[in-house]
Amino acid sequence: MTTTTTPTPTPTPTPYAVTPRRVLHSEWHKLRTLRSTWFTLAIACALVITVGAIMGSTYDGDDSEIDTITFILLGTQLSQICVAVLGILITAGEYSNGMIRASLTAVPRRLPVLWSKATVFATLAFALTFATNIVTFLAAQIWLSDTDKALSLTDSGVLGALAGNAAAVTLLSLVALALGALLRSVPAGIGAFVGLVLILPEVLAMISADFVQDALRYFPTKASESLGSITQTGDSISPTAALISLILWAAAALATSAFLLKRRDV
Repeated sequence: MTTTTTPTPTPTPTPYAVTPRRVLHSEWHKLRTLRSTWFTLAIACALVITVGAIMGSTYDGDDSEIDTITFILLGTQLSQICVAVLGILITAGEYSNGMIRASLTAVPRRLPVLWSKATVFATLAFALTFATNIVTFLAAQIWLSDTDKALSLTDSGVLGALAGNAAAVTLLSLVALALGALLRSVPAGIGAFVGLVLILPEVLAMISADFVQDALRYFPTKASESLGSITQTGDSISPTAALISLILWAAAALATSAFLLKRRDV
């Protein structure tokens, strides 16, 4: 008597399995289909280009001591708020409209949602900011070409400073994105970013203690100034130290929001 064995069927992968690539695609689809995304980024880009053109066209030599890239990209101080608000909207906005429940139901592990949001947002923010910086630089040089601030993209340190400025804007905005996830409220996230990241260092700067002044150089806003300039002043840290500092601030904020995302009910 012979026995026959039935081969074990090979399980077929479900076409709807949750994978990192699909979570990334989902978050990119959300980001690019929101009108607020492009409206906010358009304002941010327009501010940088407009201010850069104004600074270049009105330059009369009075600000010769200011770093050229810092001078041209003064509009970044305004656009930074726009990009940061977008970061907050990406996370806290989903809590406001209830979409976060659907996102976390579709991805029960939760953390891939946060990492994907941060990844697509950082990629888009850096690409657009860097491109805007290049356009602003070229536009400003139309008027600055015959002054002491004349530079070209091929000059030493120029592209690095333009990219450094874009990296600083992106990393600061990632801190804002993390604050949105932490506080789960758009107004609270904006208030925390403006108060803790933008205003607090200026308040602490009034303290003359040496250890406070040394610590302030590694705060996000101060580090971003060092990262987005060609020349290094006596009280600033090196671009490498500034980049590491900003990465650590963004990583700490995202890690804290990830920890609470796993522990909270929603």
